[in-house]
Amino acid sequence: MPAISTPPASQRILIILGHPSDGSLCAGMAGAYARGAREGGAEVRILHLAALAFDPVLHAGYRGEQPLEPDLRQAQEHILWASHLAWVYPNWWGGLPALLKGFIDRVFLPGFAFKYRKGSLLWDRLLAGRSADLLVSMDSPPWYYRWVAHMPGHHQMRRAILEFSGVRPVRIHSFGPVLGADAARLQRWLERAGSLGRRAAARPVKAVS
Repeated sequence: MPAISTPPASQRILIILGHPSDGSLCAGMAGAYARGAREGGAEVRILHLAALAFDPVLHAGYRGEQPLEPDLRQAQEHILWASHLAWVYPNWWGGLPALLKGFIDRVFLPGFAFKYRKGSLLWDRLLAGRSADLLVSMDSPPWYYRWVAHMPGHHQMRRAILEFSGVRPVRIHSFGPVLGADAARLQRWLERAGSLGRRAAARPVKAVS
């Protein structure tokens, strides 16, 4: 009797929109990415950070306990559910917008995103097994951001936050310059975002921790 094959699991994709405006290019790209991912067979959830109720300030750092608001507890559940994270946000002043940085400060906590080992400088990466796409809009030309500014925001998000927490690979997609972009170029970027969503849905699903 032939063995019964089990169909592969579908990607579980969480899209995190870090732009505060619903009418932004980032919001449009997040929607296009979601449509593309669903067309590719993925399960998709969208987290619009501007719609969450939370204090973005980690008042005592890691020295004191700051209870998570219900929206942040649910956000952690979404992240643990996901096998792939798509972050869509603008590059402001070379780095992350305050809304996104505050969200990461409050959510990517010890015991959730990472855990230092007792008596060691090493740490455990608690979000291992997940991959990520970064869709980042900017007014600068991407070549300028890379070669002149040296991509501080990209390095922070990829190396210091996501890879530190075990998320890899992290693929970065820069969209710019937005300043002065005509309707045809904006449409091409939306189409590219949809294509990236379909591509993410088609990748093999890893086991997540």
